[in-house]
Amino acid sequence: MQFDYFYGSQAEQFSFYRIPKVLFTDPQFKPLSTDAKVLYGILLDRMSLSVKNHWLDEQSRVYIIFTTEEIMEALSCANQKACRLMLELEKDAGLIERKRQGLGKPSLIYGVSARALYPPQCTGVLPQGGHFVPDQLQKSPELRICWT
Repeated sequence: MQFDYFYGSQAEQFSFYRIPKVLFTDPQFKPLSTDAKVLYGILLDRMSLSVKNHWLDEQSRVYIIFTTEEIMEALSCANQKACRLMLELEKDAGLIERKRQGLGKPSLIYGVSARALYPPQCTGVLPQGGHFVPDQLQKSPELRICWT
């Protein structure tokens, strides 16, 4: 199959999954498989849809519902791998938490906040591009996110 090049504004016609850069640069996440990192990007994408649909629990935490079958479809993988990837994200990396709803119902999936991906001693901002910028480089105070 022959593919054509992108011309002009055509390069902006696709949607993309965003995967936090820290998952590739922080030694804490080095053991995480690339497939698990991609799945995390897909889950974050679904999280934005949940926000739009006001899917909040009783504590106002945003959750998603993404079944094993949906993971299998999204990643073209078997059931065993889909389950293993979710365990990697939950148990090994602590990037998600699942809450079982009961027999026959899918689990609710919660993602950790972006703040939790950075060491507690960091201060700075996460601008809309998602890259951590130290305070001294920040020029837009309305985007400031600081914690200690």
